[in-house]
Amino acid sequence: MKKIMQFLFPIIALSMFSCGDGNKKELTETTPVNVTINKTTPSTEASFLAASGTITTDQHADISTRMMGYVTNVHVKVGDNVRKGQLLVSINNSDILAKEAQVKAGIIQAKAGLKNAEKDYNRFKTLFSQNSASQKELDDMTTRYEVAKAQLEAAYQMQNEVNAHLSYSNIRAPFSGTITGKYVNNGDMANPGMPLVSIEAPGKFIATAMVPETEIVNIKKGSTVKVFVKSTDEQLTGKVTEVSNSARLTGGQYIVKIDLDKTASKLYSGMFVTTHFPIEASENTVVSVPKSVLVKRGELVGIYTVSESNTAILRWVRLGKSMGDDVEILSGLNQGETYIVSAESNLYNGVKIAIKQ
Repeated sequence: MKKIMQFLFPIIALSMFSCGDGNKKELTETTPVNVTINKTTPSTEASFLAASGTITTDQHADISTRMMGYVTNVHVKVGDNVRKGQLLVSINNSDILAKEAQVKAGIIQAKAGLKNAEKDYNRFKTLFSQNSASQKELDDMTTRYEVAKAQLEAAYQMQNEVNAHLSYSNIRAPFSGTITGKYVNNGDMANPGMPLVSIEAPGKFIATAMVPETEIVNIKKGSTVKVFVKSTDEQLTGKVTEVSNSARLTGGQYIVKIDLDKTASKLYSGMFVTTHFPIEASENTVVSVPKSVLVKRGELVGIYTVSESNTAILRWVRLGKSMGDDVEILSGLNQGETYIVSAESNLYNGVKIAIKQ
């Protein structure tokens, strides 16, 4: 009997401990959670389209070269202010310098040949007028003179070609601005078309937004657009100046450019923005809720609603387009239904709630 009691005692104790925890949990679950609620009301479809974009300057360039060679010197660094024509990058050009010397020698030779041919032409022209030279001799001298002129012109064109190659080996700033990117160092191999440095001109900023194909027909050139800068929490305005008519290289997104009416001192190229394009309002009514009330569970999105017995019910919804801080609800929530805006503690499906007045 003693052994039986020793065996049963731990089981009885464990059962009493478990029952105590169950009562405590039951008490906790029955404690109402204070919540704030709101009710959906009919509203017309938003009269603007929200699209993401970035800030960039009106004049910018990625500078490259058309020749292959080793970089001998990078004369600038990121953040430097440069003037138009300033030397930015030097590329090894010893072979071009050798060709330049050959071209200069060819020009000297062509000039001497032209001078000699011109003298002979003038001499035979005089002799022909005195009937001391035949027509064939004058024709031969004329041909020699014209060939000499053509040879000198060819030498000058070769010089232009060498100068063009020299410009590709000495990369200069196409306009005054600020260096925003440096992609090579001394000793690197420069290849044709490879960016060496990036430069942006100070002054006017523009916003570039990506608009989906379902909405691009609503974007009108010249319309006024609100631009919200996320990092500075600033609202700017601008006008649509360019609407792309092809999305072949942008994955179904159309590029829209907006000239900003004003710029801020804290505005930098590359900042992310949200643009609001005005579109014609629709007579259709929609259901929208603040984005802050949405609950995400992996790929699913839901919202807590209020049941008739004052419990929280998590209802899965399907979202539509964004409308500023709100989002459209396509299904899962109807007009006039109540949803929970905030709660003083964690919510879960079926928990008792107390609505704050």
